[in-house]
Amino acid sequence: MKLEDFDFHLPEGLIATRPARPRTAARLLLAEGDRITDRHVYDLVDIFQPGDRLILNNTKVIPARLTGTRTRATGQGEVSAKIEVTLLEPGADGSWSALAKPLRKLKPGETVVFSDTLSAEVTEIAEAQLRLKFNLTGPDFDAALNAAGAMPLPPYIAALRAPDEADKTDYQTVFARHSGAVAAPTASLHFTRELLEAIHAKGVEFTEVTLHVGAGTFLPVKVDDVEKHHMHSEWGEVTEQAAAEMNATRAAGGRIIPVGTTALRLIESAAAEDGTMRPFRGTTDIFIYPGYRFRMTDALMTNFHLPKSTLVMLVSALMGTERIRRIYAHAVETGYRFFSYGDSSLLIPGPRARD
Repeated sequence: MKLEDFDFHLPEGLIATRPARPRTAARLLLAEGDRITDRHVYDLVDIFQPGDRLILNNTKVIPARLTGTRTRATGQGEVSAKIEVTLLEPGADGSWSALAKPLRKLKPGETVVFSDTLSAEVTEIAEAQLRLKFNLTGPDFDAALNAAGAMPLPPYIAALRAPDEADKTDYQTVFARHSGAVAAPTASLHFTRELLEAIHAKGVEFTEVTLHVGAGTFLPVKVDDVEKHHMHSEWGEVTEQAAAEMNATRAAGGRIIPVGTTALRLIESAAAEDGTMRPFRGTTDIFIYPGYRFRMTDALMTNFHLPKSTLVMLVSALMGTERIRRIYAHAVETGYRFFSYGDSSLLIPGPRARD
């Protein structure tokens, strides 16, 4: 498989920079086998069936973008430099790996001040990243970060506008619980508590899992032979209760429907070869592309993804490459909005779709 097999033309005007309001007003492309229907997210209450189980990623996005100042003493006095930092992943010791601009202006041992209460020491610089040791931990760190930080909007949105206060709500799911993500599980952004309650009242069950989405989700594929691509690693957890719920639904003949590619990648990482869900806690770098045999997933709710991305490869694995080409061509032709703040799709493969 070549990278160009997953390319398509996307007009820049279809890149959404703000979410639909209300969230449930976003359009929904319903693909059932070869049939495509144009609906809205609020129609999900009529589309899902009693006995279905939705898998929700309850990770919480942290305001990971910080702007600070590094001050260095010189023979001519103190020299200050503005530093922009994007937090990537916490370490076991409480430190954080991060990106910084301009990285060349930082040295190990220096301190970057982000606010009156929040600062961090640069403890290491290696391979275009740095490690930061903050002056605060626990709830104090969370409070200071929430006050000083901005939401880490995806590059394709950040290139069009700066993050603002609205993003702190817009770029967070209503069921976010466990802090640690630097990107949102964006398919879940379409849900409101009212819609979830209406869906549950119909007989649909929910299971929460956690996958802390990392910045690696935005990394481009740089190899022409996609099978040689190496996926980034992300931390996730499927609890014993969550595994038992999915196994019970599967035994009863219900459908397992992850909301978002992050939830899908996690449950496929945790599932055994025979389709039994197992508890899981650790990192996964699963790469799903055409030819993959799905163990647990029966359908997928997901937004529309970047050309040549691993996520287009994932939905191609689920629906079939030619079918995804038709789905995405329809989405472009009919003006669906793309990416994190864009519209959604519900992909239900037919019996011969997983080529």
